[in-house]
Amino acid sequence: MNMTRFLQTIVAGTALTLLASGAFADGIGASLLTQQHPFYIELAEAMKAEAKEKNVALEVAIANQDLNKQLADVEDFIVKGVDVIVISPVDSQGVRAAIAKAEKAGIKVITVDVPANGATVTSHIGTDNFTGGVKAGELMAKVLGSKGKVAIVDYPTVQSVVNRVNGFKEAIAKHPEMEIVAVQTGITRAEALAAAQNMLQANPDISGIFGFGDDAALAAAVAVKAAGLESQVKVIGFDGMKEARDAVDSNPVMVGVIQQFPDQMGKQAIDTAVKVVAGETVPAEQPIVPGVYTAK
Repeated sequence: MNMTRFLQTIVAGTALTLLASGAFADGIGASLLTQQHPFYIELAEAMKAEAKEKNVALEVAIANQDLNKQLADVEDFIVKGVDVIVISPVDSQGVRAAIAKAEKAGIKVITVDVPANGATVTSHIGTDNFTGGVKAGELMAKVLGSKGKVAIVDYPTVQSVVNRVNGFKEAIAKHPEMEIVAVQTGITRAEALAAAQNMLQANPDISGIFGFGDDAALAAAVAVKAAGLESQVKVIGFDGMKEARDAVDSNPVMVGVIQQFPDQMGKQAIDTAVKVVAGETVPAEQPIVPGVYTAK
């Protein structure tokens, strides 16, 4: 511990703070998928606020949906010797080697929002995406009267999205008169707009679109309007950020969003890291049940 931190600890005046400052001499490194989405902005802000509250050092790196950037950021954290790495993987499989390297260096890894495939981490904190997908499918069936053709805007390299899409499919499969006729990838809002337009052109009798996230759903709603199908097609999203909730309240095409709670995830990620450094046992899975937001 350097002299400045030691003096800060003395001023704090408790043995607990002394221990915490010593334990977090190197702190927490967080590699987040993006800061281009309100969900991740809120998650990062919650992490920073909780780190400040807990008096622990936190460095946040943004991968900008670039796996190579994320791998380099994790490598940097390993070289710096952080105590814990919190990561939301850009690619659930591609991140495995970096996680293994961190663990080999004695650095515990916590995943947040997006799980890692085929890698053992200390804990995963995230929305129960499968349950959220089921809720989205149930809502779609309700608004369509349990019949009709449905499309999905997907992001298949991210396991959290895979889980929510699988939940959606399972819910739809329970309605014999409903059918998923198209699935296309649309990661960014622009890509999602193109995917939705393509699916509507190829399947003009579609009556519902499920967007894997708010951006995908909002883009699909724009495509529906552009095609003049507002009275036919209903859209459901996933994330529940303000723009999407506002659209649900004002746009009859957007009938609902599955609402995640990134503030809870961010706080819990830091709290879990604190416990890990203190030598406490933490749950391997810490699911957060999402809500369903429909028009007021």
